[in-house]
Amino acid sequence: MSARDLISGEAELDSQEEDESFDEETGQVRQKNRGVNGTNGHFDDSSEEEDDDDDEEAAAAIRKDFIVEDDEEPEERERRRRERKKRRREEREEEEAGLDEEDLDLIGEANPDFERRAPSEPKLKRLKRGHKEDRDVQRRRGVDDIFDSDEEGEDDFRNQRQSHRADARNIQDEFADFIEEDFDDRDGVVDDDDADVARPVGRTYTDIREAAGLDEVALEDMRAAFGDGNDYDWALDLQDREEDGEQRLLDSEDPEAVAKGLELKDVFEPSQLAERLLTDEDNDIRAADVPERFQLARKPFKDLVLTAEQFKEESVWISIRIWDQKKKKLDPDLKDHFRKAVAKVLEFMVVDEYEVPFIFQHRKDYIIHSERVARTPDSTNPGAPTEEMVAAKLLEQSELWKIFDLDLKFRALIEKRNALSDTYQKLRDAAEFRDEIFEDMLPAADTIEELQDVQDYFHFQNASRLADLAALNASSAPNSTQRRPGSSKALFERIRSSNVYGLVRAFGITADAFAQNALKEGRRQYTEDPLDRPDDLADKDHIMDTRLDYSSGAQCLKAAKAMLAEEIFLSPKMRKVMRREYYIDGVIDCLRTDKGLRRIDENHPYYDFKYLRNQPISEFGARPDLFLKMIRAEEEGLVEIKIRLENAESFKKKLYSEIESDNFSEIADAWNRERRGVLDMALLKLNKTMARLVKENLKTVCEDEVAMRCREEFSRRIDQAPYKPKGMQLGTPPKVLAISNGAGAFMRDAVCWAYVDDDGRVLENGKFTDLFIGDPERGTNDSADVERLVKIVEHRRPDVIGLSGWSADTRKLYKVLEEIVECKDLRAAVFDADDPGRTDRLEIVIVNDEVARLYQTSPRAAMEHPGFAPLTNYCVALAKYLQSPLKEYAALSKDVISINMDPAQSYVPQEKIFKQLETAMVDMINIVGVNINDAVVDPYTANFLPYVCGLGPRKAQQLLKVINLNGGTITTRAELVGDPDQQRLGAVGPRVWSNCSSFLYIDFEPAEQDSDYLDNTRVHPEDYDLGRKMAADALELDEEDIEAETSENGSGAIVRKLVRDEQQDKVNDLILEEYAEQLEKNFNQKKRATLENIRAELQTPYEELRSHFALLSSEEIFTMFTGETRDGLHEGMVVPISIKKVGEDYIEARMDCGIEGTVAAIEISSRPEISPRQLFQQFQTVQAKITYLNRKTLAAGFSLREEELRMAERKDYDRLPGEWDDMQERADKESMKEKNDVSGRTQRVVKHPLFRPFNHAQAQEFLGSQARGDVVIRPSSKGEDHLAVTWKVSDNIYQHIDVLELGKSGQFSSGGAYKVGGKYTYTDLDEMIVNHVKAMAKKVDEMMMFEKYQSGSKADTGMFPLFLFPLPAPFFLLLEPFSISPSHFADHFQRFPERWLSTYTEANPKRSVYAFCIDPKHPGYFFLCFKAGQHAQLQSWPVKVIPNAFELQKNPYPDMRTLCNGFKTLYGNMMKGGAGRRR
Repeated sequence: MSARDLISGEAELDSQEEDESFDEETGQVRQKNRGVNGTNGHFDDSSEEEDDDDDEEAAAAIRKDFIVEDDEEPEERERRRRERKKRRREEREEEEAGLDEEDLDLIGEANPDFERRAPSEPKLKRLKRGHKEDRDVQRRRGVDDIFDSDEEGEDDFRNQRQSHRADARNIQDEFADFIEEDFDDRDGVVDDDDADVARPVGRTYTDIREAAGLDEVALEDMRAAFGDGNDYDWALDLQDREEDGEQRLLDSEDPEAVAKGLELKDVFEPSQLAERLLTDEDNDIRAADVPERFQLARKPFKDLVLTAEQFKEESVWISIRIWDQKKKKLDPDLKDHFRKAVAKVLEFMVVDEYEVPFIFQHRKDYIIHSERVARTPDSTNPGAPTEEMVAAKLLEQSELWKIFDLDLKFRALIEKRNALSDTYQKLRDAAEFRDEIFEDMLPAADTIEELQDVQDYFHFQNASRLADLAALNASSAPNSTQRRPGSSKALFERIRSSNVYGLVRAFGITADAFAQNALKEGRRQYTEDPLDRPDDLADKDHIMDTRLDYSSGAQCLKAAKAMLAEEIFLSPKMRKVMRREYYIDGVIDCLRTDKGLRRIDENHPYYDFKYLRNQPISEFGARPDLFLKMIRAEEEGLVEIKIRLENAESFKKKLYSEIESDNFSEIADAWNRERRGVLDMALLKLNKTMARLVKENLKTVCEDEVAMRCREEFSRRIDQAPYKPKGMQLGTPPKVLAISNGAGAFMRDAVCWAYVDDDGRVLENGKFTDLFIGDPERGTNDSADVERLVKIVEHRRPDVIGLSGWSADTRKLYKVLEEIVECKDLRAAVFDADDPGRTDRLEIVIVNDEVARLYQTSPRAAMEHPGFAPLTNYCVALAKYLQSPLKEYAALSKDVISINMDPAQSYVPQEKIFKQLETAMVDMINIVGVNINDAVVDPYTANFLPYVCGLGPRKAQQLLKVINLNGGTITTRAELVGDPDQQRLGAVGPRVWSNCSSFLYIDFEPAEQDSDYLDNTRVHPEDYDLGRKMAADALELDEEDIEAETSENGSGAIVRKLVRDEQQDKVNDLILEEYAEQLEKNFNQKKRATLENIRAELQTPYEELRSHFALLSSEEIFTMFTGETRDGLHEGMVVPISIKKVGEDYIEARMDCGIEGTVAAIEISSRPEISPRQLFQQFQTVQAKITYLNRKTLAAGFSLREEELRMAERKDYDRLPGEWDDMQERADKESMKEKNDVSGRTQRVVKHPLFRPFNHAQAQEFLGSQARGDVVIRPSSKGEDHLAVTWKVSDNIYQHIDVLELGKSGQFSSGGAYKVGGKYTYTDLDEMIVNHVKAMAKKVDEMMMFEKYQSGSKADTGMFPLFLFPLPAPFFLLLEPFSISPSHFADHFQRFPERWLSTYTEANPKRSVYAFCIDPKHPGYFFLCFKAGQHAQLQSWPVKVIPNAFELQKNPYPDMRTLCNGFKTLYGNMMKGGAGRRR
């Protein structure tokens, strides 16, 4: 077996695959249950135990046969393979020579003289989906069938896939073909035309004329439409080779094999291979003995090798950047030790290729500085030690990751520097010149920005030389092309080579000398004045150059000034001066745009900086979210960010003094004026460039800071051990009963529950519909669900009840459960084996549900629990979160970025966030460790492997694959590198093994001779000898005893004896300081912290180091249940409430977030003589002010008094003087109050949170970035008694609704009722929004989510009815191993719509097809496009969206099912009447 056998390099095609089939209409995969027990999706344990012996014998036989086959001669193996392949092909051709009923029916449709066979009963039927999706249970293969022969499996598989067509229909029933892919009016009725499950496999056309009675012309037409049956022979051949175990690269010496061979990249798209990590690059990563994360991160610098000098430079370079942030925490005297620690960490990473977890765990002594210091003498204890050991941690684990990132940045810096140096050396050798400025600045550039400055300077100064060098290289390269230099560079090159450059020298100071003066480095350079005035000197003949059109002095002087200004602009030293000045004295102004003036009101999240001025750049380091929000607003065109120098004029004057001469004369004054003009020109360009560069750099810094905050928050969330009930050991998973009502209303909607055992299996689940505690005093009994809950708890004995949901009613459920537990005295499991009666009352824990919300509807949930409802899956995830939060977060993989860690997270690129979250996960998983044998059999544990030190997704796959090939279990860590003597393959290389071995542990089995206790600890194998030495010293064994014990029981015998005799506590008596000193003196190894780790592990192997399970705070629970934050909902806000009940002196109401509250009598109205029932009614939506809000109990108090509502809440801002442009704010508010249209009407204002003073264009612009269904209420141009409502139907499609106000008492008052379209009347705006606009938006969503909806135009929809396209069977053979939907290949055929549509209609002349698409010209309308047969024309009917229904031909239909069936009925009636409507 070669290493290639371990890499999935070719397509894995399985002809016996029965785990999934494909729906002919949708192309979706239909999963089949594989012998699961009940509804929880787990195999029956008893059956597995009974078959253990048989499985072991079968596995042994398979391994035996496998080895024998490998020992055969290559010629014999090839001969046998050819014979098997030939036999299978002959059987396949013989079977496919005949035609089944469906093929004959297809031929008969094209040949009217052909007599159709009577349809036979199909093997498999599929029920049509109505409102209740009842499905037939298909036959499964049982355990007894798994060893059936290939031929039997293939026959059985083919038989299940055969199908037939229905009888021909007459013209009156012709349009019933539409039902072929849709619903039946009768639930559960099977249509014969839809009994197909999948198309039969491809056929050849041997003897087809005899079978079908076709002539040669008809046969050719059929072949043109359907092919000759051999189109997919390559796929079948690939299947044969896979069955023969030949999924390896072909022999390059066999030309025929190379010509016919296929690899995965020959079959699948590169994107699909990359998604599944099966590219050649992925295979190279698997094979390389380098940590996977190192390979991926250093991929751009794969060929870069640092010299010894560069390596020293890097350690200093990184130390400086980290020390700037670290110096506040460390003693300044530790600076040298800190630099040495950074250098050592770099050595471990670069030279030894150790990852961060390994360094932090096993090289900890190098990042800790310890020294002995004298102790203060204690007169009461004369024998006390005179010295003590003091230790200081120089580097945290997060800072090790920062060193790793800085190493990558330094490599990028060195690579760019080397490239520049090589170019300069080539130029120097070719042109024989030197640039001292370049030679001085290149080594001094220690950032990418400074290096870019040097490069810009180099290309500017040597543009002509570089062009000549490029031309020389191009002449030696036959296919190379030359780049023309930019026009500006060409202009300055002409000036440099002309006489005008003498005038540049006459300015008396070079750009570099001036920049040196400004930088305050070295000796000051003085400016010398010429003898002539600037204009006189420019008029002289030796300056003017008629060849370049510089024929006048003014032109020459202008060109000289531009040349000197450009040299100053491109001077690396000058840019360094400007960059430093901007970071010290730079300020930021935020200027609103005209678009921002309208869009950003006081309730907008961007209002915090709408008028922000004079904000120092340094301040944004502490407020990165603010700057990132400003950047987002600028991208949306709402604001403009201006970066400038606060003291620009004084800074400019300082620069003037550095370029001017000190002479006092008329000539000196004239030259100084020109010099100041040159500097002004240079500063204009420098300011623009620096502002752009500083903005980009500040954005990067702020993104990094937010990403680091996300990492810290994520680290806190994953640093949780499993929930620990009383009496259990920390780290032991509990048994959990999880309950949730989701978003449902308590006591009205069902409550789902799931019981999850401590091993993660879902043993039971169900629903409660009525949890009601009876009242004996009133004679009411407990509900049946309460009794069921009590029985479940008493039977299963859970350790804890987990509860969560995303509804405020979940708090009510929590209260009821607390009452049940208390009244029924429900107890948790026994936690003291010596005292079986000792239990505690069952605790109810509200669980963080951020992972459960993602899991409930995920493909992973559907695969693990196919029969569960989403809310049941939600409960399962809650239970597993209590059992191990870390496992649940690890199972999310890249979906973890969907969880919000920081309010500003959305402003940072997802890749940057995920990178930080991944490092946090790596740190925590390597602290916890992974039981490698559990990972082999448990997918949840296997999710940890990609985060193990040294591994990654690719190497984790490889590791599991090799372990399974080696037998499926690991007994020692050493087995991971392989053992040729025992025929064990290596799962990892020696270097990767060094990284990962201590983090993969193996349970210690005292009865197993090969089992090593240290393999179950955090001790690295390189330190096993130290552990055994410590164990021997603890047992006080001499050398003879040690030798006798190890010779008899192996190298691990001493530690085994220590554990067997339960003497681990004796290691606490060892003096480890002396051990550490001897190791450092004799072997130059620092092991003090390592020895402490060994001592701890010998006593408690892999002790749980995570924090205790963190219970949610009241604020977190409030946000989880309501979706609101403290800033988004608080006292004093005006919010809409829905009235539930109106009493004599109170009102009960509910907010949109689900919080319920009351309106006291005094807060209802300022007129107490009026009854509340006269003012308000049930179900009415009104505006109210929050007067009281209890975040713990989710209760609130409201006020409806008009004077309270008029007192608008204003957010308080803590701003310094000069930071806010109050004058601009007042001016903008005044302008918004003025008339906003040409008619001069006063702007209408409506007190509603959705009201905006927009016209229709502004409303559309405002809704452009909003979600579908969002609404704006705005003034109407039809008069004072009208309002306009604009809502977003879809992207770039908006509907404007005219609303007539009835019962207005005045010009500016609101109406008492609102009428829409002349037939819909509502009592207030909120009712209209909910019952009219939102109701239509739901219908739009329903339409767009429908399977027959096409996102293209009407023309596109007419050409792409792909939901009926039947893919050939060999495509399914290719798709099954990767579970790729056939719709992926359907996308390919959309490129050829005309040819496809012609072929399809010719092959199916009586089939009908229809689809829906949006009508962009008429918002709120859709097209129903259809084609009723081969020769029929494409037709379309308009479908109108109305509240809670669709309208077709003036007939309303409540949902898509009835709409489709109604359409068929209408069309059928029209066909019977002989009239068809076309549009």
